[in-house]
Amino acid sequence: MAAIGAQVQRAETGDSLARARQRAALLPDLLVEARRILNTVNTGWHGRRKSGVGETFWQFRPYAQGEAISRIDWRRSARDDRTYIRDQEWEAAHTVWLWADSSPSMLYKSEHAPVSKESRALVLVLALCELLSRSGERIGFPGVTDPISARNGAERLATLLAHTSTLQPQPDFSKVRRFSDVVLVSDFLEPVEDTLALLQRLVQAGARAHLIEVYDPAEEDFPYKRRTEFLDPETGESLTFGRAEDYAEDYRRLFYARRETISNFCRRLGWSYTANRTDRLASDALVSVHMNMTASIGYEGNGA
Repeated sequence: MAAIGAQVQRAETGDSLARARQRAALLPDLLVEARRILNTVNTGWHGRRKSGVGETFWQFRPYAQGEAISRIDWRRSARDDRTYIRDQEWEAAHTVWLWADSSPSMLYKSEHAPVSKESRALVLVLALCELLSRSGERIGFPGVTDPISARNGAERLATLLAHTSTLQPQPDFSKVRRFSDVVLVSDFLEPVEDTLALLQRLVQAGARAHLIEVYDPAEEDFPYKRRTEFLDPETGESLTFGRAEDYAEDYRRLFYARRETISNFCRRLGWSYTANRTDRLASDALVSVHMNMTASIGYEGNGA
């Protein structure tokens, strides 16, 4: 049988400490990678980029009839024939919860991918933490830290993750409050009804969610041929096919149907769903999620 990817060992209770040590060893490099990715896409990003109450200058724009005269910048207006308003940038702190799936299936890395799904998920979470912390947002990680505001948020989160022996298999939303944003990074390979039940708890909490599906190229392409043994990393159960290629079409149909079901659920609520393949740039997902988080659409009228 041809080896397509690295075999994932099922994590027993007694191996939790060893798994935590492996994660701790990875985090310094992942933090560096997260900052590198952020620096490649960070040009022009600053805060929430909305007009509002704040002390930071954002832009000059033409005066519109009916606006308060007190907002006119007379010095700028004196330089040409137009009247200008001086806008300040909105600086209200916002709460964002970040969570990366730590289940055994996230350890998978095929020969077609440069990194495991777990590594990609942690890089995305740390990059988002760095970006949002620079904007003054409060960042939390369920089961690890309550929301805090700190310019070195990514470094602090990486330290906390390195010293956490056991991460929760599912995020605890009990502390999520209305109008918060929640970013979930996972492969979402559990039964679809379990994922939807998890998301429904965020609907009830009145939060807005942004899902990032991290997946390996082999999980989408199904490159398996001839006799192949498939192992479930969660349960250790195995399934052997004599001609794996005969099941490729049905597998892909189910793979995309699962994604479509979850993404449609998110779309109806005004949430976002981003898919990121581990052989492609992490920055693509970072840009997409950031744009969705800072979009003008949000809680109004969507029930979330």
